[in-house]
Amino acid sequence: MIQYANHKTKQDIVMKLHQLRYFSVLAEELHFGRAAQRLAITQPPLSGAIKALEDELGTPLFTRDSKHVALTPAGVALRAEARQVLDRIDRAAAAVRAVADGLHGRLEIGTTGTMIYRELPAIVRRFQAATPGVEVLLRELSSAQQVDELLHGQLDAGFINAATVPPQLASMALAPDHFVCCLPACHALAASRALRLEQLAEEPFVMFAREVAPANHDNVLAVFSQAGIHPRLVHAARQWLTVIAMVAHGLGIALVPTSLARTGMHGVAFVPLARRPAQSSALLAWRPPVASAALEGFLQAARAQLQAPDGNVPN
Repeated sequence: MIQYANHKTKQDIVMKLHQLRYFSVLAEELHFGRAAQRLAITQPPLSGAIKALEDELGTPLFTRDSKHVALTPAGVALRAEARQVLDRIDRAAAAVRAVADGLHGRLEIGTTGTMIYRELPAIVRRFQAATPGVEVLLRELSSAQQVDELLHGQLDAGFINAATVPPQLASMALAPDHFVCCLPACHALAASRALRLEQLAEEPFVMFAREVAPANHDNVLAVFSQAGIHPRLVHAARQWLTVIAMVAHGLGIALVPTSLARTGMHGVAFVPLARRPAQSSALLAWRPPVASAALEGFLQAARAQLQAPDGNVPN
């Protein structure tokens, strides 16, 4: 067992740093009056602190008379060490303040794969332009996984495909994203300017798997239900990009969020519906109360981006 001699209390450690600061200023000024003025104290506390430090170290640190103050060899040695210690303490304090102020740190943000085609990139760019010292780590997870990790404190925030979140979470809605019809580029209806749902009643449909994001699945079914149509479902995919890829390969057609037209995937056509159907709901969710200044800054960036009239991010 390691034993430590001369154990100090927390108060003693604070006092030792206090003495080092006094010593360091006096070592620079070599004048008790000027040093006391810089420290905003009177000379007796300064003299007492230096005397206590010398007694603790067992050696004089200064020679002094009525006209001169000079460092002893021991004082010269301590001056360099004390400056390093105080500099490290100042850097540590600055780092802590920066994290507390939201200027440094790290945020783990969950996202579904297709959020890259919505507001997420612009929000991240806006936040990092304002707070370059905070690292943003994006983790691709399903909406259900994100909700679970948010509830267990494993994510700072998450972009999820849902209209609501559990009551333990807070959220803000992303911009509306309506459904459009995704067809193979060679489909007879691919060149249409708009489609009525009745024209699609007999088509085979690729759907989003309900267990991954119930909101996506149910929103699509609601569109058909309102039109009195029972779609013929032939495939279920776990990601929107997989849905589009299946359509590109002629395995069916699909209703997908408009934002997915930005994927640039070949072999598909995106055709608006004659009547704008339900929205593809999406939220930015987090668990209150906000635990860090960095997360608060991220949420502010998200609000600013969602309110920006042109969606641009300032340089």
